[in-house]
Amino acid sequence: MMKTKPKIRVIRKKELSVNQEKETLKTDDGKKSARKMVTNVSSWVNDFQKRRRAETKEALEVLFPAGPQADSA
Repeated sequence: MMKTKPKIRVIRKKELSVNQEKETLKTDDGKKSARKMVTNVSSWVNDFQKRRRAETKEALEVLFPAGPQADSA
């Protein structure tokens, strides 16, 4: 019969702290990239809204000129 030893892995404190630092870096990078994406999309939305407002304003000025209108009654 062959005896199998249980697999036990010894983790030293130094290795544990290095692994924890790597995990925190990964989560921080994820948060930074998510924040960057949100900022980017928000700027796109703001630009789109500004263009849309400008186009609407121009259309209203064409339809309803700001100058005095003669009374045709």
